[in-house]
Amino acid sequence: MTPTNPDGSPKVRSRRFVELILLIFAVGIGSFALYLIDPESAAAPGSVWMTGTVVLAGGSALIHAVLYFRARYADPFILPLVVALNGIGLAMIFRVDANLKDKVGNGQLFWTGCSMVLCAVILVFLKNHRVLRKITYTSLAASFVLLIMPLIPGLGVEINGARIWISLAGRTFQPGEVAKITLAIFFAGYLATHRDLILAAGKKFGPIRLPRLRDLAPVFVAWVISLGVLVFQKDLGSAILFFGLFMAMLYLATAKISWLLIGLLGVGSGAWLAYNHVDHVHARIYAWVHAFDPQVYNAPYGGSGQILQGVFGLAYGGLFGRGWGEGRTYLVPYANSDMIITSLGEELGLLGLGAILMMYLLLISRGFRAALGTRDAFGKLLSAGLCMVMVLQLFVVIGGVTRLIPLTGLTTPFMSAGGSSLLANWIIVALWLSISHSARAPHVVSTFDAPSGIDHVDDSYEPEGATSVLARITDSREGERNG
Repeated sequence: MTPTNPDGSPKVRSRRFVELILLIFAVGIGSFALYLIDPESAAAPGSVWMTGTVVLAGGSALIHAVLYFRARYADPFILPLVVALNGIGLAMIFRVDANLKDKVGNGQLFWTGCSMVLCAVILVFLKNHRVLRKITYTSLAASFVLLIMPLIPGLGVEINGARIWISLAGRTFQPGEVAKITLAIFFAGYLATHRDLILAAGKKFGPIRLPRLRDLAPVFVAWVISLGVLVFQKDLGSAILFFGLFMAMLYLATAKISWLLIGLLGVGSGAWLAYNHVDHVHARIYAWVHAFDPQVYNAPYGGSGQILQGVFGLAYGGLFGRGWGEGRTYLVPYANSDMIITSLGEELGLLGLGAILMMYLLLISRGFRAALGTRDAFGKLLSAGLCMVMVLQLFVVIGGVTRLIPLTGLTTPFMSAGGSSLLANWIIVALWLSISHSARAPHVVSTFDAPSGIDHVDDSYEPEGATSVLARITDSREGERNG
């Protein structure tokens, strides 16, 4: 049967045209923010404004061209939203660089270009996201390897008390950022395959059906991975992210409260063990609870000075902000990475920061829309799981800098300084675009084999289209009534 909306139709062309217009606007936002850093030297060859604009515009044009030829039905709003967020974050990093000895802006610009090229490459070679289901257990093995790499002597490096980086060719990389994607692929593949068994098997006690021990294996694996990251790498944020990812995907797959209760028991026991037996976690929580204690505030390492300076910066920004370039971001440690949200809030105010959060909301909603639209369970779980990764990451980051929860070392997606985080998040964008293309592409109705008993009396029967079969069923019923 011929698709009702073939490639090249006016609807497809209009979708890509809308994306192009939004991309021009998104690149313009990032370019304007870069221009405001130093307007006087913006036109000079090799200036921040010129190189930043070329990278953002060139990367956007490349991905847009790939989408036109490889994924014409992809969501037209995902790419512009990501480019705008990436551009604003890049501008703020260059803005903070003015007060730093070790500048990271050029490195972030390099990773931005690499990430956008990688996104385009993935879209070229990943014609159908369903092929990722074939590497379900390979993804689990890859996750273990990625998480163990920082613990290898000579390869892993420890920074600020956390051993979550590896050093390659003089550059640091965080394998855990890629591990969150491979874990999402594993969980999506496992749950898509075993969902019915998980729902049906096990003993029922009142309204709650408890799963079998063998079905608890993936929960146990997720719990062990989270505690391993917490104990050996001293990374509270990634531990929360990994376990929260699996519990969210498990609930999306089963809609069973019992699984969430089991997960909460695991979180509670893990939190108790970590607080009482892991010094790094104990220090983070103590600094969170006793933030205004002078001894905690002035502690050289693990104190609350960073947290409170960020909160003061947000308060100083007020509703409308101090203006671009007018904030005192140099007072906040790691203002371009862990605390970039407070830098943006100080200079753009509550309204500007609220607009950025609305962009994240729109982006995540498009990811969930792709999950709802795609027809396969694996694609639904993968897209929704990647959305939950970003939701959890934003909650942990913003909750930490506003002192709602203990501060962790997670980065703000697309905005914080860090090449590994940026690279991983652009991979997520590529997967979202691929899944949304499958969700929106025309669906060809396959032939339907009629079961025996519907005018099937000899071996000369050939499969008919579903419409023909339904028509013959209707005709037979009318004949019975007339007879």
